[in-house]
Amino acid sequence: MRTISHFVGGQVVEGTSGRFGDVFDPNTGKVQARVALASVSELDAAIANAKAAQPAWAATNPQRRARVMFEFKRLLEIHMDELAELLSSEHGKVIADSKGDIQRGLEVIEFACGIPHLLKGEYTQGAGPGIDVYSMRQALGVVAGITPFNFPAMIPMWMFGPAIACGNAFILKPSERDPSVPVRLAQLMMEAGLPAGVLNVVHGDKDCVEGILDHKDIRAVSFVGSSDIAQSVFQRAGANGKRVQAMGGAKNHGIVLPDADLDQATADIIGAAYGSAGERCMALPVVVPVGAKTADALRERLVEAIGGLRVGVSTDQDAHYGPVVSAAHKARIESYIQMGVDEGAELVVDGRGFSLQGHEDGFFVGPSLFDRVKPTSRSYQDEIFGPVLQMVRAETLEEGIGLASRHQYGNGVAIFTRNGDARVRRPGRGGHGRDQRADPGAGRLSQLRRLEAFGLRRPEPVRHGWREVLHADQDRHPALAQGGGGAGPELRHPDDALEIRRALTEKSAPFFVGCSSGGSNSRPHRSRWR
Repeated sequence: MRTISHFVGGQVVEGTSGRFGDVFDPNTGKVQARVALASVSELDAAIANAKAAQPAWAATNPQRRARVMFEFKRLLEIHMDELAELLSSEHGKVIADSKGDIQRGLEVIEFACGIPHLLKGEYTQGAGPGIDVYSMRQALGVVAGITPFNFPAMIPMWMFGPAIACGNAFILKPSERDPSVPVRLAQLMMEAGLPAGVLNVVHGDKDCVEGILDHKDIRAVSFVGSSDIAQSVFQRAGANGKRVQAMGGAKNHGIVLPDADLDQATADIIGAAYGSAGERCMALPVVVPVGAKTADALRERLVEAIGGLRVGVSTDQDAHYGPVVSAAHKARIESYIQMGVDEGAELVVDGRGFSLQGHEDGFFVGPSLFDRVKPTSRSYQDEIFGPVLQMVRAETLEEGIGLASRHQYGNGVAIFTRNGDARVRRPGRGGHGRDQRADPGAGRLSQLRRLEAFGLRRPEPVRHGWREVLHADQDRHPALAQGGGGAGPELRHPDDALEIRRALTEKSAPFFVGCSSGGSNSRPHRSRWR
């Protein structure tokens, strides 16, 4: 059986821990390979290798680093088909989706090709009497990325592309469910001219993750995964003095207004809800039709469209989506379908028990559709991460927006309408329509959640230990109080965050300005939120 090994120091390195994980073919349900799981000592060796390689790479002229990125981009384009087939064989998404996965990562590499310009510092003459101020952007050293199963090409490239272009060395810990593509990407980086040791791939489980979070030589960590683990990663790495990006779950909403083109809305919703079997953080698992007439008409179209979906193996060019990644994930999705039934939602289309002839043991889940889902139900509150669409009916646009704003995983919102005046207005920005935000307090809490998620609430070293910044009495501060009755002015749109900014300034909350494209890669200056 094929063994997937680590990639350290520019070469494949066999695992020595004696521990392995199974890598399945989701189309057949059979084990196709095993992946070596690193011990702490193996991780330490990889980090030491990266630490030794990093100073020379950081000293390399940015233009020369950019040339490596340009060549890597060229190699990605040449090997697109090979990478897509390898990705689909372990993840299960159809080839077209795998190519999209790679293409989105390639676009970040294109961004990183501009690193000579992006690394320019600043100079201010006469900042004060006899004072000139300048800033330089410098590499941190060794940084790390912990990536999920659902985008095994895109998310690693999001992280290591900008980090390496900035002069850092990178430790990549990919998902053990589909680990082959990350190794192949590292090999192509070597072929593009990257020095050995600058990008090391180490496979592992919880022990490996904890080793990364605790290691003194790793200066920053980027993570994408479930929200519970993101919280744990953030707290543990932050407590060890590391810069942290920890991205968790999402539950996106599509609000359909009565004047929407329902045929176009249906086509868009079907693609967003069921594409890639719903295993993506920007999937659309919730649709909110406004008004009973809209809901009934949309439901009829959705049922018809779902009937035309083709679920097939990942190499089926006519399939709309393939299997999910594992038997455990299939069972989890089907358990949430049963949960929705038990909670009283109407199961209009049941995707459980789907079987594909000749691939009966594959991890296939048919498309499911719920109607009349209650916002208080757990199946709505949680992220299902599968081919399940939930319809939550609303009477007004304000009610629909309130659902998305209050959801703990509120992330993206799409509004389907043919009326420009029905869109959400931004007060004070030249709009002439009335404000459509449903709940100003929910908007404040939603904004606060986003600030926390991107790192404002982070541990900070003080003389006798650590403390959390932002401020612990957030819910008592007038600008952040729940509901519209606080003493501070209303925050009527997430962009209108003046009161949050003032609150942060009053509390002297430190804030790190980092590169949002690929992690905390270059050393920024420390400042207050301004």
